[in-house]
Amino acid sequence: MSEFLGFAWELLAKVVYNVVAVVSSILNLLVFGWVEYFNIFMTYFTTFDLVGKIGAVILFAMLIAVPVLIVAILIHHYRINRRLHRDDTSNKALYREIGRLNKQVLDLMDEKNKLLALKVNAMGGTKQIPYVGASALADDHLPTVGNVVGAAAGAGTVAGAAPGEAVTAAVVSGNASLALDGAGVKDAAAAMAKATVEAKTLAEEKEIAQANRFPKLSLVDLKYRDWESPVYDDAISLEDFVDSFRAFACSQMKLYYTPEIIRRFVAGMAASKLLILEGISGTGKTSLPYSFSRYLDNPATIVSVQPSFRDRTEVLGYFNEFSKRFNETEFLRAVYEAGLRQDPSMIVLDEMNLARVEYYFAEILSVLEMPSHDEWVLDLVPTQWAADPKGLHDGKLTIPDSLWFIGTANNDDSTFTITDKVYDRAIPIELNERADAFECEPHERVHVTADHLQYLFQKAKVEYVIDEELLQKMHKLDQYLQTRFKLAFGNRIIKQMYDFIPVYVACGGTELGGMDYIIARKVLKKFESMNVSFVRDEMKGLIEYIEKTFGEGGLPDSVMYLQRIQNFY
Repeated sequence: MSEFLGFAWELLAKVVYNVVAVVSSILNLLVFGWVEYFNIFMTYFTTFDLVGKIGAVILFAMLIAVPVLIVAILIHHYRINRRLHRDDTSNKALYREIGRLNKQVLDLMDEKNKLLALKVNAMGGTKQIPYVGASALADDHLPTVGNVVGAAAGAGTVAGAAPGEAVTAAVVSGNASLALDGAGVKDAAAAMAKATVEAKTLAEEKEIAQANRFPKLSLVDLKYRDWESPVYDDAISLEDFVDSFRAFACSQMKLYYTPEIIRRFVAGMAASKLLILEGISGTGKTSLPYSFSRYLDNPATIVSVQPSFRDRTEVLGYFNEFSKRFNETEFLRAVYEAGLRQDPSMIVLDEMNLARVEYYFAEILSVLEMPSHDEWVLDLVPTQWAADPKGLHDGKLTIPDSLWFIGTANNDDSTFTITDKVYDRAIPIELNERADAFECEPHERVHVTADHLQYLFQKAKVEYVIDEELLQKMHKLDQYLQTRFKLAFGNRIIKQMYDFIPVYVACGGTELGGMDYIIARKVLKKFESMNVSFVRDEMKGLIEYIEKTFGEGGLPDSVMYLQRIQNFY
């Protein structure tokens, strides 16, 4: 045994000795040996030439960098370990807090269910209240025998009726009974039928909301499933159309517009699907399209543009991959509903330049430029589902020809400048003055189809062809603008002029007045973006050329517009 102890002692002593030697060597290498290193460095440093001294300094610096790097690595690992330990502790606390909040949510849901049960029991329970669908639990007006039959049904037999002439029926609900005569039975039956239809509609709406990825559009389908269109007036002329709208706005809505503004508005509808109403606040920019839509008995949808609008999803919505539903907007609903109606529809983009129009409205502007109406298609979803609204085809929605987009715009520090790209595609109408109030006879709404309105526009183009002499003058002005200002009317503006002027004349205006308005608002408006000094110097010559070509006072709106720009600069 003593031999084994001796063996163990010698072996362990040798191991300990080696460990101590290793530790001592490391300490001498990294800590205690630096005095000897420095002495060696100083002993030889004085004997070196310049190159040797530089090499010695570099070598000694490298030796210093090794322990410094080792210490830095150790400190870095220590800090990482401490941070991981701290994060682990924070995560555990967070998990505990999430568990506590989940328990509170479950407790609140249980409390809500108890309150709903108490509400149902307080209203009589399911034995006294007939079941009309799950939505009944959320409604305060639940059908009972009393409110279905009506108060008038409890009158009993007719006073003074001869014996045997009155037919009575007893309707019992709980402890209440009602005696009904023959007429009362019919009223009760009609009320019951109405309640049944309403309950069925509520159930269908709830089913649509739960099972359809386009619930708003599907509800529009439900609304127009049994819709009966009114009797349309296909005999009205454009001039009567303008006069009767002015009378309607005055008598029914206490809104006053000059005939000139209404002519421009209607003629603008003939020239473009996008109209921009500009002017100072309070001049009726929003009320004009709203009252016009009321006159057509098809109220416009007003969409308030927000400064956050950036792309098409702000107006058309988007498909939510998480909920598998399409986030529909009122704008999208209005576009879809317009396709189910025959009369003209309008969507008002209120304060449209609070955001950049060319951003959020770019796709619709491009679609409306397509020459064929079959190409006026908006892609909503890539594929069609069986339960999608009937107006969607392969996930695409067609913009109906009966729809107009009306934008209102203020020019102040809170808005963006509307670019030429948008102006070229639209018909701008300025409203800078309020019309004087006047008296007129009451006038009712009119019902016209969009097809008939388009027919009136085409009829005006046939009956009021633009005078060839006036077109020649316009061509001369175009040549002058191209030569002096590098401005041109452009094909789009020419087309809009051919559509605008005949309808403007049919509404009671003149050819020269219509051309004057288009030149001022569509062509000369481009001066606002040109060089200031150049415009100021050339403006007087342009005014003189206009008066020479069209006669003095021939284009008063254009001359006034140029003078306003000249004074502004």
